[in-house]
This record gives sequence, C-alpha cells and structure tokens, in this order.
Amino acid sequence: MKKFLLASAATALCATSAFAGSHAEEIKIGIILGFTGPIESLTPSMGDGAELAITEVSESGLLLGGSKVTAVRGDSTCIDAAAATSVAEQQITADGVKAIMGADCSGVTGAILQNVALANGIVMISPSATSPGLSHNNNEDEGLFFRTAPSDARQGVVMTDVLMDLGINEVAVTYTNNDYGKGLADSFQAAFEAAGGKVTINAAHEDGKADYSAEIGALAAAGGERLVVAGYVDQGGSGIVRAALDTGAFDTFHFPDGMISSALTENFGAEIDGSSGQHPAPSDELAANFAALVDGAFDASSPFTPESYDAAALIMLAMQAAGSSESADFKGKVMDVANAPGEPIQAGELAKALQILADGGEIDYVGATGVELVGPGEAAGTYREVKFEGGEELTAGRR
Repeated sequence: MKKFLLASAATALCATSAFAGSHAEEIKIGIILGFTGPIESLTPSMGDGAELAITEVSESGLLLGGSKVTAVRGDSTCIDAAAATSVAEQQITADGVKAIMGADCSGVTGAILQNVALANGIVMISPSATSPGLSHNNNEDEGLFFRTAPSDARQGVVMTDVLMDLGINEVAVTYTNNDYGKGLADSFQAAFEAAGGKVTINAAHEDGKADYSAEIGALAAAGGERLVVAGYVDQGGSGIVRAALDTGAFDTFHFPDGMISSALTENFGAEIDGSSGQHPAPSDELAANFAALVDGAFDASSPFTPESYDAAALIMLAMQAAGSSESADFKGKVMDVANAPGEPIQAGELAKALQILADGGEIDYVGATGVELVGPGEAAGTYREVKFEGGEELTAGRR
C-alpha cells in the first residue's frame, strides 16, 4: 500500500478552509441490532463497538468542521422484518439519522434495505448480515449497502476446510429456517460435497419451539460424524444441541457464526467438548490492537463486535471524504476510504484519518478487522477457527 499523496498546497488550503468554514452539526447515525431475540447475547458488545468509533470521532472535533455524532439505537429483533422496518422508518423520518450501522441478521437487513433505505437513499453498513442473497450482484441497492463481515458463500468454504482438516467427511446439517440459515446451509453443502464430503440430511428447524425431538429424530436417522448447527445460540440452535445431547443422537457439533458466543459454553460447558466452529474475526495482531483500544470496557473478542466498530468508522470516514453527511454524497466514498491507495489507518486512529482527509489526502482503512471491500461492498474477511475443550471455547487458528 502506497503512502497517501498530499494534495497541492492550493487544494489542501481549499479543503481545509471548506471544513473550517462549514457549519458544525449534530449528525445522527442509527444502530439497528437485535437487542432482543435469538442473538441478544451478541448485540450488546456490537452496539458498544459501533459507539466506541462514534465517540472517538465525535471527541476528535475533526469531522466536518467540528460536527458531533450521536448514536440512535434501535431493536431489529433479528427475526421480525415488520418490527425492524418500523424502527428504521422511525430513525430516518423522525430521528433524522444520516446512515444506519446495521442491521444484524440477514432477513431484517434485507427488509430494511428494500423497504426503507432505498426509498430514502440511506447508506447501510452491516457488521453481521452474511447471506449471499445480500451481495451486490443479487440486489439493486443503488450503491447504498455494504458489509464488514464476509458473505456466507465464503463461510461455507471455510467450514468445509475446517471439517475436512479434522477428518470429518460425513455430517448432518440443521439450519434456522430463514435467509441466514438456508443461505449458509446451502453454501456449505455445495462446498462440502464439491470437496468430496457427504451431507446426510440438510433440514430446517424453527426457532422458539419447546421440543426438538422430532427434528433430532430425523437428523439421528440420517446419521453423520458430526451435527452442523447453522442456528442461533439464544434460540433454536441451543434447543437442537440440548435435544441431541439428551437423546445421545450426537455428542459433537460444528458451530457457524450464529452459534459462537459466551452463551454457548454457559449453556453446555464440557458437554460439547470435541466440537468445532468458526466465525469472522481479525488477525491476532489486529485483535490485540482492538482489545487494547477497548481496554476492558466490553468484550472486544465477541463475534461481530470489531466489525461493528469498522462499520460505524467507515460511515464517518466516508462523510469526511465527501465533505458531507448526506448519504447521496458520501455513498461513493465508502469504497475509497476502505481500500488502497492511502495511509493505513488502524482502530484507534480515526482522528488521524479525519485530519488526512481534511487535508486532501487519502486513507486505506484497516481498522479492527483488516477491512478490504470487494465486489463492491463485500468484505473479503478472515475467520477464527474455534475448538471446545474443558468446557471452554479456544482459538484453534485463523483462516
């Protein structure tokens, strides 16, 4: 990555004068996450991650002539598209948010995008909506939608690699019956079978049930060396695991990102020892840097928390690059600030980035997760492979 190029003295002077002469404003950014629902154990730290970036920028006094940024939280519920759409409408029409950091789950994210964001021309950057159906080539999103977590088309390949490396060649799959679950299950099955593996059954489960014995019966009859649970840790995914353990149908599992949470080991402890999984996560170096920045204020390693910091940061850096807080003006700058060329910007260096942009320079935002947007608007992404031993979730490697 090359160093940023300083603009000519005249250009820099104009840029600086423009920022200095602009009227400082209060810029509101919506944070729409499932603070209730099937991933509610993940979202508190995700919200905190986004607000850390907002506080960092606001306290710098360098955004658009000293503008202050305020977070407006809203509950997507993760699963209720109507409720999520209503929250987004409220934020945009009543609260006046200029962009949305979110949503989280793929179904509600798509609903907000199609029903609210497009109609109002509002940029959305999701830290965790991973359905392949949200990719630019599958949606006419008018350049308004981006994400800092990689698509499940990539996760399906990573899951395959992890299981094959463990010597697991035959699995049963159960998935939560929505866009996220089906998209991930289908992507995984295609990748796993292409690599020579066998999926004995690929069956949906509904969230919110008290009894999953029928589902477990079908999965057990099909068999497999391991049960892949593409579900939600605070909902049916954990119900499936409990039923499988209680009946002895399966004793080891593979957990994709929607299941990786401290709640998983709190629920099952050593009962899931020998299981495996993965979730999008930064490199060890970037993870350590973000943890140092957070300094214990919240769980910096919780899935999609660093991605939330990055999503909020990209919104504000794009605003600065465009010289405007209006989505129509800054949507075209998101890719520019996210990628080379430019000065590499780490998490905790947002003030530095804002100054470079104000001076007419260029940045390459690395952030908390090693941001690189492709596609456009897609995160290339790396994954943390996990294993379960002694009742604990441990890092097995990075992919």
